[in-house]
Amino acid sequence: MLQKRSDGFHDIESIFYPLPIHDALELIKKDGDEETTLSLTNYGLPVNGAISDNLCVKAWYLLKEGFPDLPFVKIHLLKNIPMGAGLGGGSADGAFMLQLLNDKFHLNLSTEQLTGYALQLGSDCPFFIVNQPCYATGRGENMEPISLNLSGHQLVLENPGIHIDTGNAFSQLDLNTAQNKPGHLKRVIQQPIADWKENLNNDFEIPVFRQYPQIKVIKEKFYAEGALYAAMSGSGSTVYGLFKKSVGVKPAIGRTIVNF
Repeated sequence: MLQKRSDGFHDIESIFYPLPIHDALELIKKDGDEETTLSLTNYGLPVNGAISDNLCVKAWYLLKEGFPDLPFVKIHLLKNIPMGAGLGGGSADGAFMLQLLNDKFHLNLSTEQLTGYALQLGSDCPFFIVNQPCYATGRGENMEPISLNLSGHQLVLENPGIHIDTGNAFSQLDLNTAQNKPGHLKRVIQQPIADWKENLNNDFEIPVFRQYPQIKVIKEKFYAEGALYAAMSGSGSTVYGLFKKSVGVKPAIGRTIVNF
């Protein structure tokens, strides 16, 4: 974390990395008497808040402003990624909604244009338009592709079921004690993973661990099990650990294991 901006957002320095965990999104064009309303049906994990606040719905209205002939649709959203988990599930849904509308209704928007729309939905939404490992700065919209080879490793995700409000997490940051400085992250990420523990920090961990010490316990547990590196994902509450495959971390309730 670098600084708070005059527009109320924060300049960040982060690494975005796509993982093969997914929600599912379906669009059906409305016809006949239904064609003047937009609907959203959720399945899977519960989605809190008003429908009007859902990023999939916001994405449709955003494109409707520029494309008045955009038809009304039925949106079916299967939630597998928990909310408030630091995994970008909602942001991914909004970004992929933009892409799906663009493809289905032949809007011919470029990647750059889609990224611009995505930024209006949320600071980390543009990443899901690019959807490849990136070094991100600014609000998160300035993305530089990076090479990050995790072959021979497995990533273990554990979510404690705690919903972290991202805005509140930002408000709790002490920017005077933020440990990462401009360019620091880009240099550290090229070091051996075994060196990350001493050099790579998530500034959100200080306020979040203070409020929810049980999340810190997960990180400590990963290291006790032999993780090369462990940290909270984004503003939490999910914690991830990077292990060598030879360690052979066993599946457990609440854990997701990704092999590279």
